[in-house]
Amino acid sequence: MPKSIKIAVIQMNASPSSIEERLMRAENFVVQCVQNGAQLVVLPEVFNTGYEYSDKNYLQAETFDGLTTTWMKKIASYYHVHLAGSFLRREQDNIFNTMLLVSPSGHQWHYDKNYPWIWERAYFQKGTNTTVADTELGKIGFLICWDVAHPNLWQKYSGKVELIIVSSCPPKALDLALVFPNGERIMSKNAGSHVQRIKSTSDKTFGEYLRRQASYLGVPVAHATSTGTFTSLIPKPRLSLAVLSLIYPPLRKYRAQFNHAHMEAGYFNETYIAESSGAILQSVEPDTEGFAISEVTLSDSPLQPKGKQPPFGIPNFIYLFDTVANIILASEYKKKTQRYFSKQAHL
Repeated sequence: MPKSIKIAVIQMNASPSSIEERLMRAENFVVQCVQNGAQLVVLPEVFNTGYEYSDKNYLQAETFDGLTTTWMKKIASYYHVHLAGSFLRREQDNIFNTMLLVSPSGHQWHYDKNYPWIWERAYFQKGTNTTVADTELGKIGFLICWDVAHPNLWQKYSGKVELIIVSSCPPKALDLALVFPNGERIMSKNAGSHVQRIKSTSDKTFGEYLRRQASYLGVPVAHATSTGTFTSLIPKPRLSLAVLSLIYPPLRKYRAQFNHAHMEAGYFNETYIAESSGAILQSVEPDTEGFAISEVTLSDSPLQPKGKQPPFGIPNFIYLFDTVANIILASEYKKKTQRYFSKQAHL
C-alpha cells in the first residue's frame, strides 16, 4: 500500500565559514523543519564548509568519526528525524564528496559523488557505486549535484528505489565572471552565440532535466541546493584559462594575469520537492536561505520504469570538457593530498 512521508529540503548560503558556525546555522533550519513535521531533511552539498576551490578543502575533509558525522547523528537522534547532507570525507589518503543519511536510531548510509564537476576533481576522488538506503521511510537513492546529469546513474536505481534525494551546490558555470587583478571582468555570457546555446540547455540541468529522470523512475525527488555568490580562485589557473582561451580567444590578452584571476558566479537555486509526475510540490525562493516542506506519496515497493529513458539534453561538448578537465586535475589532487597528508603525518 502506498505510504506518505513528510520531507524538507534546505537552501543555505554557500559562502565559506567555520564548520562550527555552519553546523549551528544548519541546526536552526533543521529545527524549523522538524517543528513543521518533517521526517526526512535534506541539506545541500558541502553544507558544513561552504563551496570554494581552496586548499582548505584538503584540511577540512573529515572521517566518519569527525565533527560533521557526530553532529548529524546527534541531531537525527535528538529531533527524531532522518537527516542527509554532503561533506568532504577523508578515507585514509583519499578524499570523497560523501552524502550521508542518518536515521534517528543511528543507522547510516553513504554515497560518494561519482562525477566531480571540472575543477572539483582537484579536491576529491571519484566514487564508483550507487547506494540504496533501506530505511523505515522507504528505499532511498542518493545523487550529488553533477551526478544528476548522467543518465547511467539514474538507470542504476531503476526498480530499486521509492525516492531519490539530491544534495547540490552548483555555481552557474556558464554565467560567471572572470575577474583580473587590473579590475577588468570577462563575462562568460559575452563569449558568443555558441556559449548561449549551450547555456540555454544547461540551465535546465537541476530543474526540468533532473525531474524528468526521477519521473522516468516513477519516484518523487527531494533536491537541496545552495544560494549566495560563488567567489573562488581557479585551480591550475594558467592551464585552465589557456584552455578556455581556445573557446574565447579574447582571453589571451590577459595571459600575464591568469595566475591571479578569480571567478564569480551565482548558484542554481533549485531547492524543491517534486512528486513522481515531475510536478513541483514546494520550493524555496531564489536568492534566499530557507526550507521547503511537503508530504509525498511513495509506492509500497520500487516500480519498474515504463518506456524509454529520456535523454538528459546537455550537449556532448560539456561532458567532453568535463572529462578532459578531470583527467588533467587528477594529478593536482594526487600532488596536493600527498603534500598535505604527509605534513599531517609528521606533526
